[in-house]
This record gives sequence, structure tokens and C-alpha cells, in this order.
Amino acid sequence: MAQVRVLPSRATKPRNTAKKSSGEATVSQDATGLVIETFGRHVTVLTADGQQLICHPRGKKNLAVVGDRVQWSTTADQGTIEKVLPRDNLFFRQDEMRTKSFAANLDHILIFLGAEPEFSEMQLSRALIAAEATGINVTIALNKRDLTALHARSWARLQPYRDMGVDVVGLSLVTEPPTGIDELNERLRGRTTLVLGPSGAGKSTLINHLIPAVDLRTQEISRALNSGKHTTTNTTLYWLNPGSPDDGAVIDSPGFQEFGLHHIPPEKLATYMPDLATHLGHCKFHI
Repeated sequence: MAQVRVLPSRATKPRNTAKKSSGEATVSQDATGLVIETFGRHVTVLTADGQQLICHPRGKKNLAVVGDRVQWSTTADQGTIEKVLPRDNLFFRQDEMRTKSFAANLDHILIFLGAEPEFSEMQLSRALIAAEATGINVTIALNKRDLTALHARSWARLQPYRDMGVDVVGLSLVTEPPTGIDELNERLRGRTTLVLGPSGAGKSTLINHLIPAVDLRTQEISRALNSGKHTTTNTTLYWLNPGSPDDGAVIDSPGFQEFGLHHIPPEKLATYMPDLATHLGHCKFHI
């Protein structure tokens, strides 16, 4: 099947591995594929025969996201997304100014946090609400267990989420062997998982452990600001076992510092909060 997707150098234009054709755009019902990477307005599509095709959207907006199944056409030297096929789900955030789509057709979301830099409970809660609204299962992974005191404090902060039934695992990716990686692998097996979290938590390090051939670049966190530096700039899908896609895939996404929920009506928010949802309709002031 397909090989592990390696990010192209930012100094070079990604190569289009599909065969060139001449003349007008051609499209057939069989010209379908899976979006495995987005960069700017362009996407990489994995075609049915295992080639990776660089495509651009038809029109000004790129509506395709990683995980989308799409129909594409080819012209002389490029591919064009003609249609995004129906989705099972779409995970996104929205603020006053814009909507940011992460990925589509997900089975699972891994919210990846670190004991350092300190994570925001508000942003974590917002991501959990968005996942609940979309109907996608979530696991929280708390990395940097080797930072004993910091990890213990962060683990205690996650107790309310564990009490609500959220799945939480602890990790250390710098110990030898890594701690908790087998437990995490059980949750990833056979699923398409979006790895989501703030910058500096160690998402790129995790991908390197799961799929050593990828070898993503990592950066130290900015301790002065207690925040991470964005290492990942594209959203990319990687097969956990390139020879067997059914074993599952992870989608690496850029870190974020804010998570807007403007797409969810305020009156619906409590229904997506497990600690509040059980009490809905029982307030004595409810009319």
C-alpha cells in the first residue's frame, strides 16, 4: 500500500507523483482518494492505486481536510478536488473570526497534554465539549511523567475529568523504554486518531515513537512564556503500520492556544458536559 508520508521540505515544492495527462480535466467515478495532508490551499491525496497526488481546490476555498474521501480530476500537470464525499464527522473549532477544521471521519481523538508547559483546563474542557458534540471518543494523555512533581500536580488537576468517565493515561516518552506507550497503543489500534493538543506537549515526539521512520522535527518549549513553539505546521496522516492500513492511523495537527465553540448554541453546551448533563431538567427553577 502507501509508504509513510514524510513532510516535504519547506524550501521545495512537493512533487506530484501521479502520472501527467494532457488536455482538459478528466474525472471519473473511480477517481477517488483519501486526503492525507493539507498545506495552505493544497492537499495530498492518496489515490486508490497508492500514489500521492498534490491537488488544489476548485475555487477559492479549500473545503477538503485530512481524513476526507474525495473525488479528483487531473489536468496537464496537477490534480483538482472536484468533490468531498459525505463525511461521518468533522472536528473543528470556531471563534468570532473564523472556523478551523482539524480532520474528518475520525474514530478517536487523543488530547495530548504535558506536565510542562502547564495546560489550560479551559481549553481542555472546550476540546472535550467539541468532541462530545461531534460524537467522537476521547483519550487524554498526560506526557512527561519523568517530571515527577509536575506530573503529579497535573495528574491531580485531571481528577475531575476521570471522575466524569474520561479516559486518561500517563506517559513518559524520554525514559527507556517509554512509559505508558503500550497502554496508549491499545487505544490507537485499528482506529483513525487525531492527535490534538497545545504546543510543546510532545506531539511530534509521540509520532516519532509510534512511527520511527517519520522522524519529525521537535523543539524545546519556551520556558519564559510557559508555552510551546509550533513545530508542526501541516496536518498530516500517518499509518501506524504502513503495510497494513487497517491497523490504524494517527493525524498530527499543529498545536493551538485557543479553542472556540461558537458553532455550538449556548443552550446546548450543558448537554455536552457530563457533570452537568445528568442534572438537566432537575433544577427547581427550570420552567
